[in-house]
Amino acid sequence: MQSYTIGQAARLLGVSPDTARRWADAGRVATHRDESGRRVIDGKSLAAFSVEIAQGDDEDASYTSARNAFPGIVTAIKLGDVAAQAGPHRLVSLLTREAVEELGLEVGMQATARVKSTSVHIDRT
Repeated sequence: MQSYTIGQAARLLGVSPDTARRWADAGRVATHRDESGRRVIDGKSLAAFSVEIAQGDDEDASYTSARNAFPGIVTAIKLGDVAAQAGPHRLVSLLTREAVEELGLEVGMQATARVKSTSVHIDRT
């Protein structure tokens, strides 16, 4: 399972590293030390936390986009016979099951949604 540093988690959540650190210090999201001694958050925990803050009205959260690219973390995947839904965090994308499988998308994985006109593309990062 992929893990994220405090700085990476902050970028994915759209907050400052200080805010992410305060949330970790307050026990809102669990961290552990990696082999280098850095505090990290495992991907599934970060995904669950991002859903939690998206459902709340957190005054520390900020929302931004740059050139129609939305970096984030996959919080859920619902596979059908043909289509798949990746969400339900701030952005939900309906894409083919084949695309989800080719990208190897999993909960807790970092991904970037790119929006152009009425099309949304998901890039694995």
